[in-house]
Amino acid sequence: MASITQRIRRFLERPGSIDLAPFERTVAAAGAREERLRELDELPRPSVEDLPEFCAVVREAARRTLGLRPYDVQLVGMLALLSGNVAEMATGEGKTLSGAMAAAGYALQGKRVHVISVNDYLAQRDAEWMGPLYEALGVSVGWIGQTSTHEERKAAYAKDVTYGPVSEIGFDVLRDRTRVDAADLVMPAPEVALVDEADSVLVDEARIPLVLAGATDPGNAVPEMAVLVRQLVRGYHYELDDQARNVHLTSKGIDTVEQALGIDLYDTPGTLTEVNLALHAHALLTKDVDYIVRDGKVHLINPSRGRVALLQRWPDGLQAAVEAKEALPPSATGEILDSITVQGLITRYPQRCGMTGTAVAVGDQLREFYDLKVAVVPPNRPCVRIDAPDRLFEYRMDKDRALVEEIVEVHATGRPILIGTLDVAESERLSLTLSGRGLECVVLNAKNDAEEASIISKAGERDAITVSTQMAGRGTDIRLGEGVEELGGLYVIGSGRHTSSRLDDQLRGRAGRQGDPGGSVFFVSGEDDLIAHYVADEYARGVPDHGLVGHAQRVAEGVDMEIHRNTWRYTRLLEQHRGTVLDLRDKVLRGNSAGQALASAVPERWSSLEEAVGEEVLNEAARQIVLYHLDRSWADHLAYLAELREGIHLRALGRLSPIDEFNKEAKPAYERMLAEIESRSIETFEAATITEDGLDHDEAGIKRPTATWTYLVQENPFGTEWERILNRLVTKVRRR
Repeated sequence: MASITQRIRRFLERPGSIDLAPFERTVAAAGAREERLRELDELPRPSVEDLPEFCAVVREAARRTLGLRPYDVQLVGMLALLSGNVAEMATGEGKTLSGAMAAAGYALQGKRVHVISVNDYLAQRDAEWMGPLYEALGVSVGWIGQTSTHEERKAAYAKDVTYGPVSEIGFDVLRDRTRVDAADLVMPAPEVALVDEADSVLVDEARIPLVLAGATDPGNAVPEMAVLVRQLVRGYHYELDDQARNVHLTSKGIDTVEQALGIDLYDTPGTLTEVNLALHAHALLTKDVDYIVRDGKVHLINPSRGRVALLQRWPDGLQAAVEAKEALPPSATGEILDSITVQGLITRYPQRCGMTGTAVAVGDQLREFYDLKVAVVPPNRPCVRIDAPDRLFEYRMDKDRALVEEIVEVHATGRPILIGTLDVAESERLSLTLSGRGLECVVLNAKNDAEEASIISKAGERDAITVSTQMAGRGTDIRLGEGVEELGGLYVIGSGRHTSSRLDDQLRGRAGRQGDPGGSVFFVSGEDDLIAHYVADEYARGVPDHGLVGHAQRVAEGVDMEIHRNTWRYTRLLEQHRGTVLDLRDKVLRGNSAGQALASAVPERWSSLEEAVGEEVLNEAARQIVLYHLDRSWADHLAYLAELREGIHLRALGRLSPIDEFNKEAKPAYERMLAEIESRSIETFEAATITEDGLDHDEAGIKRPTATWTYLVQENPFGTEWERILNRLVTKVRRR
């Protein structure tokens, strides 16, 4: 019966439909070899050609070097990864070890592996923790982080297996795209990507482009606009859409702003943009929810993790508007030299796989965007955590009061409690409330994320109360203190439902690891953002029930998936163009194709210079000229496409498809760019001064940015361009 069910699931190809039976048979065969290997003084070098032997050897190697004997299910997870799938393994099931064994398996096939994590801490921890295992298997390992130097990065990428956060690996790809000497490159050709916390990296961050910028300029936000919009009243001067993703001035708001500035807003589009940015910053971005201010700077908070989003920022105008709102000096802005989305980064790898505790919920997206299927690996021990039904309230005030009473009551028993809040501000408010009731708690949020590991490691101790944002120590086990099992284990309380059910499942998963007892419950009110933004009409018909909460999450997840899908529709063609340009650039960087092209285009100039300075000097000068114009033209092309995309949605008014129109415009623009690279290179070559000492860069006008910096930009935080344009048009029509 079970085999029939598995065949049906494979046929339907639903998330989690990968048949584990072949993996389980392989693991069973490995078990028969375990006793023989234990008796050997020296383990044989494993080969992936014989999977049962490979499983047996890596199991014994892990036992000897790490003191950890992999469970059968950990070996099943490893085999799922080696087969190119995303392995869903519950919290506490040892994904780190499964991932390391799989990475070693790929490396032993002669493939270079990048183990991609969500932050520096996990990359360093896992590389060092698993180091002895890799060494025993004859596999070299390294790691990179935000503070790694150029030489440290080069050395790490030369290893068989390299651990690194997704942002740093992406930034290294971008930085390599501006090198003018092949010896300075750090990134090898992409081969295997093994993604830890795959749902977070591949889905939650897939819309966030990684950016390389240069040629710094001071920010140009107008502080007066921040002062002006503070005087505007919601519902009178401006309105928000149902999902709080967009804000627009009402007719009265437009009149008020025009009177204050003494202008006609729609006749001065630059000022209109400044007002809209200031209004976005004022109405839609909240301190200690969307960002924090630390050390005199605005730091974004990653909504899916609750952590400070290192190096992340909004588009320049909005970033400056938030800084003006907080009365901070504007940060530097600059020209985008290149960018890449996380999806574009991961799909560079011919082979990719991943692991996470919550993959089935995003199985459709993993298949659509990455051609990955999900293998659901059962737990080593059944989960005995008790998940109570949601506690539902009509008003937030009633919910908050009941939440505190629940904490007080459970704490009186000595049972440890982990409370997951939706944002930084809520975590700090709850902490103050608990202090007022005489309860001591530890707060873990974006403001003290450096202390995460030490805080979360104590969350399972008797009498502990830990208040955390969504970060909640993901990637770190919470071990139960002495006597806690008898109290029921760790008790997890959610102060509200997230827009994604996966985030709720991750919070719940902090309790009940490896068969430990535990419990969880969520408190929800009809005034929570999830209900108000996504199912307000349904809620108006009565107090929400459990079905409505789930429906709200499905609506929210559908909105996010459509944004992801729409972003990829626009970047797909760009990624194709980028691939071609990079192939061209690589040929120029590593060979003499630039010299051959210029020699063919202007043979007389080439011949005369060759006699004067020699072929080697001339080829290097040609290389520098073509590389400069290739990079310059690519940056111009990116800027043009960004401007094109911003306005293309107006064509929908003529019943045209914005995406089709975008692609129709982008293709000839790309052809023009290639032609301009050639014509500009020839023009510079004909006029440049080239001596035996080489090319005079300043005289030739080949000036690269004096400094570059990297960051992640949160695109479209307020909805699509079309939604924004439509709101502006509606407002203008109403006004008239």
